[in-house]
Amino acid sequence: MAHTIIIAEAGVNHNGSMELAKKLIDVAVEAGSDYVKFQTFKAAKIASKSAAKAAYQQQTTSAGESQLDMLRKLELSDADHVLLQKYCAEKKIKFLSTAFDLDSIDTLKALGIKLGKIPSGEITNLPYLRKMAASFNELILSTGMCDMEELQASVQAILKTGFPKEKITILHCNTEYPTPFEDVNLKAMLTIAQTVGVPVGYSDHTLGIEVPVAAVALGAAVIEKHFTLDRNMEGPDHKASLEPAELVAMVKAIRHIEKAMGNGIKQPSSSEIKNRAIARKSIVASEEIHAGELFTEKNITVKRPGTGITPMKWDEVIGKVAKRDFAEDELIEL
Repeated sequence: MAHTIIIAEAGVNHNGSMELAKKLIDVAVEAGSDYVKFQTFKAAKIASKSAAKAAYQQQTTSAGESQLDMLRKLELSDADHVLLQKYCAEKKIKFLSTAFDLDSIDTLKALGIKLGKIPSGEITNLPYLRKMAASFNELILSTGMCDMEELQASVQAILKTGFPKEKITILHCNTEYPTPFEDVNLKAMLTIAQTVGVPVGYSDHTLGIEVPVAAVALGAAVIEKHFTLDRNMEGPDHKASLEPAELVAMVKAIRHIEKAMGNGIKQPSSSEIKNRAIARKSIVASEEIHAGELFTEKNITVKRPGTGITPMKWDEVIGKVAKRDFAEDELIEL
């Protein structure tokens, strides 16, 4: 049974508070997530003073605040990272963070993190891609807002550094918060797998849990999903995040789907085999039959249980001679 890696994306939903960050870790642990992921950046390194906020950010943050000001409030210091990583170790969940600038890659590398997460916004950032490839043993690449040509160019840029292809996982993604269901295009995940030839997964920004669960049924190796303590909190990503009970439900549903996928061989399961005799039917006498009479359409029929001659042998039974008497409803024997 394949184990889908579930990344609970805390992101910036800690609102700059270490207390909230630790509570988010607790929620991810309680839900049974494999990783809890934050975001590592220096606001001044990723946004200029004139950079506008996205529409969803405008709706969920202060109107007069710039993107740079918004991001400054959401930064985690190097010391914060050390504390959060330690807290994750205590809680037995893997710590992960996305680096959004070159210096932040160094911050994460210094923590001994081996898995690098490339966000959708950096997929066309060649210096960044090269440094990520040089800094981590495995890479997960989100592909929101990009087409197949851009995706393949980013993968080639990584491979040209000598990074092993088998250590790359690509996540299909739509970078709208929340993503309209009609824009998910989940089948594109399969196209990526067929075209690029690497493990694939899905980074989800829809409301609810149906789409990531469906992605697992389609073969996603990794699922990433934002979560929050409360969707009504102020901040850019809360509205498109799962609340704690929903995260629990998503992880539970994914684990159920993993089990349900099976091995692909059509055969009776061990749990149902006992019901075969009860639910299937056999050839029985529809009236009294005396020894020496022929079995005909009039004196035999098909009824449960399935412990006698299968009705698939109907033609073989018709015309045969009864070797003994049969009472009505008795299983026919040849």
